[in-house]
Amino acid sequence: QLQLVESGGGLVQAGGSLRLSCVGSGRTLRNYDMGWFRQAPGKERDFVASITWSDGSTDYTDSVKGRFTISRDIAKNTVYLQMNSLKPEDTAVYSCAASPTGRNLRNRYDYAYWGQGTQVTVSS
Repeated sequence: QLQLVESGGGLVQAGGSLRLSCVGSGRTLRNYDMGWFRQAPGKERDFVASITWSDGSTDYTDSVKGRFTISRDIAKNTVYLQMNSLKPEDTAVYSCAASPTGRNLRNRYDYAYWGQGTQVTVSS
């Protein structure tokens, strides 16, 4: 069973930066493509970014392009989300997820494993 644990969330002022980490245990992340999602209060869980494990191809939702960067460290079995130029509308619980390769990484239902989430709050 793959377990995912996120960390790095917190309170930051608008314009600031945070780096989220997602550490996998129990299985190697080499068998999965990875994604970050976020859920604001009263809203659905939305796609933020994804990365394929095979070649590191990345994808981002339009609202974070140029500000967020997803990356992975194979040796550490970890995926990161670097978030710069944060805005109040980025406030949400951020969760990482693992998907068997070849799925639609923008679709939350194509992910098999989820972390518990980490809160990101951006003040204006």
